[in-house]
Amino acid sequence: MATGVFSSTRAAIKERTLRTDKWWLQPLITVAVLLSFIVYATFRAFENKHYFAEPLISPFYSPCLSTACVEGASHFGTPFGAINLFGLAISPALLILIFPLGFRLTCYYYRKAYYRSFWMSPPACAVAEPHSKYTGETRAPLIMQNGHRWFFYAGLVLNVILTYDAVIAFKNPEGEWGHMSVGTLILTLNATMLWLYSASCHTCRHTIGGRLRHFSQHPVRYKLWTWVSVLNHKHPNFAWISLIVVALTDFYVRAVASGSITNYYFF
Repeated sequence: MATGVFSSTRAAIKERTLRTDKWWLQPLITVAVLLSFIVYATFRAFENKHYFAEPLISPFYSPCLSTACVEGASHFGTPFGAINLFGLAISPALLILIFPLGFRLTCYYYRKAYYRSFWMSPPACAVAEPHSKYTGETRAPLIMQNGHRWFFYAGLVLNVILTYDAVIAFKNPEGEWGHMSVGTLILTLNATMLWLYSASCHTCRHTIGGRLRHFSQHPVRYKLWTWVSVLNHKHPNFAWISLIVVALTDFYVRAVASGSITNYYFF
């Protein structure tokens, strides 16, 4: 017996949908943007160079914790030695990218975005999906989505580190404080958008105000919950903007580190 969208409760029509608008446009854009980011991030993670130009460091490589990091890039020490696999040096980016990647992959909003665009489950409202049944997130590998909250906590740690990187960017290449450059503004924008993305997260909202029976007994948490709830409405916006900004931040740092452009200082 057919299940899911092909069950007996669905209208007996052979067409996948009766919609006449361009319902496929949104999932197509989602595929294009996510694939572009994946290709770029993968290239940068394995490029293993052009990620540090004093005082700027790429968010893809921060914190740089390997002894293989370029000089000056390890603001928090080098607890990991140079890692090799099959005789090839492993990029320091691969040591930390798993955490922001895991946070975004398990994000409630991103799940909806790539389920609909890549898996067409379903691609749009009133459009039948091609799958014959629906098992949800109760089996491997999708059961791993339940680890979202732990990636959220790890993401907060990285946000603190990227905020530190933004503060360090107020130095000049000689290490003197009180200077501002284009890179300073870009790293600050990146940290800000990542904090907004994290603060608007559904897990953040639940962590602050979830499991409380009486808000009146927890006025501070209630106030924080109301603030986060306001941000939560804009979570999709922050998700996309922060994704684009983090890629542009890395692109800018790479351009400066490779000598393609000069990091302009306002003062």
